[in-house]
Parts: sequence; C-alpha cells; structure tokens
Amino acid sequence: MAAPEPPPPEGSRPLSALLGGIAQAAFHGNAAVTDELLRGQLYPEAPPEEFRALRAKMGGLLQSIASADMDLNQLEAFLTAQTKKQGGITSDQAAVIAKFWKNHRTSIHESLINQSRWDNVLKNMNWRVDLKSQLRHIDQINTPVAIVEMEVGKNGQSAALLCHLRKHQMKGSKKHLKNCGPTCGSRIPGQNASALDMLQMCCKK
Repeated sequence: MAAPEPPPPEGSRPLSALLGGIAQAAFHGNAAVTDELLRGQLYPEAPPEEFRALRAKMGGLLQSIASADMDLNQLEAFLTAQTKKQGGITSDQAAVIAKFWKNHRTSIHESLINQSRWDNVLKNMNWRVDLKSQLRHIDQINTPVAIVEMEVGKNGQSAALLCHLRKHQMKGSKKHLKNCGPTCGSRIPGQNASALDMLQMCCKK
C-alpha cells in the first residue's frame, strides 16, 4: 500500500491559487483576474509592495517555464537553480510551482499555441470520390469527382466548407481550393500529406 502524501507546506494553497490566477490572466486571456483581486482574496494582510514583489517573481518564473514548455526534468533543474540563487525562491515554493506546472502544463501550452496562430487552421477533413452517372454532357459520365468536406476554425469557432473537384480541375487545384476557404491545401495536424496531396492522389484515377 502506497504511503500517504505528506501534507502541503504552510502557505502552499494561496501560492497555488496565485499561480492559477497568473495563468488565467497571462495565458488564458481572463481580464477579470486582476492583481487587486488576487491580493484581496489570497494575501489580504500582505503589504501592497510585498504582494507586488511576490506576484512579479511568480509571474516571471511561470513565463519562463511556459515559454520553454519545460518537461519535468528541465523544471526540476530550473527550480533547483532558483532556490540556490540570492533572492530566489524557497524549496516549499519550488514544490508548489512544480505541482502546479505538472497539473496545468497541457492547458497552458495549448492556450499559447492558439494565441500564436494568425489565421484559421484546418481542424478536420473528410473526402470521398464519386462517379457521376447523370450529367448534361455524356463525356462527363463516370468521371471521378472529389468531394471534400473541411472544418476550419480558430479559438473555439469553426465553419464547414464543401468542395467539388473534377479530374481536369486538379491541374489548377490550388486555385480551386483557395476558392473554398482560406486554409485549403494547408497541412493536416498529425498527417504527412496535405489536403491537396490527397486530393491529387484520389483524382489521378
């Protein structure tokens, strides 16, 4: 049976909440989390200048950790160095920061990635090839047509786009894809082939 975890050091809860507030303001764009709010709820008895110094120190450390997207080994080395420097942090503070980063690294990293994007991104794509059996011109019957459905978006908002491409249109496929939306032909996350590459492959037949 695993031994129970030791109780958190005194003062760790306000510091953990302070880190959470800093992360909300700095990384998640929550303008409602102000320094005055944090001081009033977490450190009401601390003099303003003392709280500002703590806020600035923790904010700077969290920015450094998040900017480098530190793994646990990097974080341990970084925090150990901070405990040894003059005017640095205590070992208890380092433990609180380490626990906070372990729990919130993924959400902070994803938020920073989303903030760094200038344009919409391709979030999802489905495609199939149809053979047309009823068309005005007989020479177009049984001609493969690529039907592509794409979902593009940014910051939680998305829109669906639909493209129909025949074989002869693939010669100018980038032009046709651009008419469907701003991200057509961009790379699909986790895939080696682009949307344009796959469309060209399915329309070669």
